Amino acid sequence: MDYFHCSATRDQLAAISNLGLAHLGDAVFEVMVRTWLCLHGKASARGLHKATVRYVAAPAQARMVERILPLLDEEEGDVYRRGRNTSPHSVPQNASRAEYQSATGLEALFGWLYLQGRTGRLNELFAQMMEE
Repeated sequence: MDYFHCSATRDQLAAISNLGLAHLGDAVFEVMVRTWLCLHGKASARGLHKATVRYVAAPAQARMVERILPLLDEEEGDVYRRGRNTSPHSVPQNASRAEYQSATGLEALFGWLYLQGRTGRLNELFAQMMEE
């Protein structure tokens, strides 16, 4: 199995919970943010962690996901909504319940795309989110 170039089947994807997809998607999104920050010189070595947290926190993800919602096809929208509608066990203090749920939907979508090896689509959506 090549864990950097996945090509999960429909059955494999269906067997993963929405929170499982979000768990993976959280890491995918964070790696993309860290890469973006390093390549764009957006922070000093000391400030990289702080800058990363600013982008991966639920309130920031909730704001950025609004930029891509109109771009999602029907299946991607369904994955996002299933992730968003998953009942969280807890909500971080720095986010509202709605922000946290939107962020979870985004992360589920990114996990789902990653598991299919759809890195081109991930990059397309990420670029839209990171436009300033």
